[in-house]
Amino acid sequence: MVDAGIITAIALTVITASTPLLLAAIGELVVERSGVLNLGLEGMMIAGAIGGFAAANLTGSTAIGVGVAAVAGAVLSIPFGILVINLAANQVATGLSLTLFGLGAAAMVGEPFLGTPGLKLPKLDIPGLTDLQVIGPVLFGQDGLVYLSFVLVAATSWFLTRSRAGLTLRAVGDSHDSAHNLGISVRKVRWMAVLFGGACAGLGGGYLSLAYTPLWTENMTAGRGWIALALVVFSSWLPWRVAIGAYLFGAVTILGFHAQGAGIRIPSQFISALPYLATIVVLVIISRNKTLLRVNTPACLGKPFVPAR
Repeated sequence: MVDAGIITAIALTVITASTPLLLAAIGELVVERSGVLNLGLEGMMIAGAIGGFAAANLTGSTAIGVGVAAVAGAVLSIPFGILVINLAANQVATGLSLTLFGLGAAAMVGEPFLGTPGLKLPKLDIPGLTDLQVIGPVLFGQDGLVYLSFVLVAATSWFLTRSRAGLTLRAVGDSHDSAHNLGISVRKVRWMAVLFGGACAGLGGGYLSLAYTPLWTENMTAGRGWIALALVVFSSWLPWRVAIGAYLFGAVTILGFHAQGAGIRIPSQFISALPYLATIVVLVIISRNKTLLRVNTPACLGKPFVPAR
């Protein structure tokens, strides 16, 4: 019989591995729904990681660290927005440049914090509920960003399907020229989406340095931004599928380590590569379903908008 403590440990580690992916992916989903493809997710996540870690250590407050992480991601999205929204630059090239810039800038800013012990986000503690076996710590003993990630999924789903602003955003993503002709400010809508996506990516990075492993190391995002981008495609641009995908990828990441701890001989290199192998397999499978992609993919995704003179 499987020990309850082992089940709890696995569930908790899966949640911590999945949350940064979910936070970053839900923001990118909104960005892509507006017709913008931001490949700078990795750069914004690493900016959030160092921003949150530095702010928490300098102020002694993890709450301030979380706020600064979100702001850092949003700030890094500003040059991307200027280039692709206002100047109609190539979105792929600009996003890749943003990632390279973010990784380099974070390494420079974070150098004084290497080896510095970090502050960890406090976990919720509800007497009588948190102490319940298995479900107590899993459901009632998480930190605030875990609960925020689920709130964002529900809010984004409602926003995109039930609110007028969400329908406007989807209209911009599906046909920016038609939206412009109807009097919708395409650039304003895309700017709001890009800033929101940057803030969510920053929160994902901040979770890594404040909860997942409360310390700062260079390149600590370790490709999670690219996995989050794949999750948006995996989800067919639907928020609830993003949550499912994030937890599937989180489980793939963690279960390999638990299998190794249980005595199953798995090379550590294979465990490190497993999430990325899963990403490739999922994308190959999804790409074969042309109908699903055609129905949900924003028609103007990646296309620059230049208003008619």
